Amino acid sequence: LNQLLSEMDGFESNEGVILIAATNRPDVLDPALLRPGRFDRQVVVPLPDLQGREGILRVHTRRIPLSEDVDLPLLARGTSGFSGAQLANLSNEAALHAASHDREAVTMVDLDESRDRILMGKERRSLVIAESDKLNRAYYEAGRALAACTLPEADPLHKVTIIPRGRALGRTVQLPREDLHNHTKEYVETSIAILLAGRCAEEILSGNVTTGASDDLARVRELALKMVREWGMSEVLGPLSLGQNEEPVFLARQVTRRRQHGQETVVKIDREVRRIVQEGYQRATRILKAQSETLVRLADALLEEETLDAARVEAVVQAGTSAGALSS
Repeated sequence: LNQLLSEMDGFESNEGVILIAATNRPDVLDPALLRPGRFDRQVVVPLPDLQGREGILRVHTRRIPLSEDVDLPLLARGTSGFSGAQLANLSNEAALHAASHDREAVTMVDLDESRDRILMGKERRSLVIAESDKLNRAYYEAGRALAACTLPEADPLHKVTIIPRGRALGRTVQLPREDLHNHTKEYVETSIAILLAGRCAEEILSGNVTTGASDDLARVRELALKMVREWGMSEVLGPLSLGQNEEPVFLARQVTRRRQHGQETVVKIDREVRRIVQEGYQRATRILKAQSETLVRLADALLEEETLDAARVEAVVQAGTSAGALSS
């Protein structure tokens, strides 16, 4: 490294030498590399946005026969955070999946399957699941799907499944309408309520709770903490940023962090986090109890069909709404 830096300092202006380097960890670069005369020009290449993902998908699928049901804009919405290499991999996986099923063209089912495989792993249909576990998972995912259909600030529902993938025994998939770089307080509170709706559904329908909500509970706590400590969305603490950006420890970086607020503020933060989570849980419970018959019907449909798309979920919800109107 020292020799490289010395050579860079020794280049004369008439030699026309340009040295280009790349890294995916700019936060750990030595300052000596970035001083004027060395790597002093930086070109940031971010992950593609919605329009960029759609364009990349069109490039990688132009030599692949696509069926008429393929909706690349919809697929681009469901691949937020994907890099160009991942989108290329998705296209290749979809072609392999279609070929393995003797299809002459790639369908939307193949593309959805490829995306889910990249995100969560391959389907584990051979996994033996007890009927009680399968029933609880149907309750859980039905609760999340129903909450996602009901809450106005929620991202549109794409599909819900109880087929195991990777470590997950099921999943409720929502696709944002567009890439958002800023979220409103109502949107974050809605996300918390949807994450808690699965736990609420278990408690309402079975009278018990399971360990299946552990990942969602961790995400709920993370969102609530960010609302209070980083985003200034607490009514008690006000518009204050009370946390530090977390960075991985590297080389001689500071290992310990000093707390910038007192014990009283820590207690207030804990109370606010608990309040936000409890309000989200109560909100989800009210929604699911008001549509308990629809919740049961949705869980039964999941047990029978295992995977429901948005149109099928909407049909079940509408049937439950019509039945309730007739009985009243």
